[in-house]
Amino acid sequence: MRHRYRIAGALPLGPAVVLLLLFLAGPIAYCVYIAFTDLQLTGQAHSSFVGLANFRRAFRDDAFLNAVWLTLVFTVLSSLVGQNTLGLALAALMKRASKPVRTLTGGVVVTAWVLPEVVAGFLLYAFFRREGTLNAILDWLHLPRQNWLFTLPILAVSFANVWRGTAFSMLVYSAALDEIPAEITEAAEVDGAGGWRRLWHITLPMIRRSIGTNLMLNTLQTLSVFGLIWVMTRGGPGDRSQTLPLFMYEQAFQNSMIGYGTAVALLLLLVGSLFSVVHLRLLRTEV
Repeated sequence: MRHRYRIAGALPLGPAVVLLLLFLAGPIAYCVYIAFTDLQLTGQAHSSFVGLANFRRAFRDDAFLNAVWLTLVFTVLSSLVGQNTLGLALAALMKRASKPVRTLTGGVVVTAWVLPEVVAGFLLYAFFRREGTLNAILDWLHLPRQNWLFTLPILAVSFANVWRGTAFSMLVYSAALDEIPAEITEAAEVDGAGGWRRLWHITLPMIRRSIGTNLMLNTLQTLSVFGLIWVMTRGGPGDRSQTLPLFMYEQAFQNSMIGYGTAVALLLLLVGSLFSVVHLRLLRTEV
């Protein structure tokens, strides 16, 4: 009788499980299979199983290794350092600011977050291009201008991702800071602890779990950024801003090598999984 009740209780989950298997697990399993074949978009009647050849080719490919390095730089600059640090700073400043300032700052930052990725890409392209807003400001200040998207493309797209994604970190840290009891902070102030000591010894330890969660989600989102970089630089000039998502797209759809591109996608999935494992370990309660 108990087994019948358990089966009856699980029946409402049936449609959701079927949808997950059909639209999530199924495509992932098919992609894993494709990664071990030489499937191409054109010029091929049948694909064949090639084992680990696509993965060996990736690690011998200088363009792939360059994409891995640029992905790491892009993720560290725009997510781990940029969005995380700026989001915490904005959350701390807004906690002490007046209500009009909080409303205005929050509105501006969140607006950049809710913009579609393509629209944000075009806005930042107009800002960084040779005849763009940034160079106009430099001309007004009588400072030398340069073509930012040519000389410093990975820094330009990293800044763009910081501008677009900081709102999420700000909201996470605003909620976390509101959970810190005011009595603890006030007691530290009475004991003579300065702002930096309170931040290091009280604030950061008490929001440690929020920091870990934010880092994990930001990292996974940053690893998958495609449209923003594609609109601004298309991975160029050359391959100086070509991260793994753009390299995967180039191999799979421009060079028609679906098998190789899917293998790169699986390696990107592996990188994201490694970041997730590291962050989840940081979330574990210290003994």
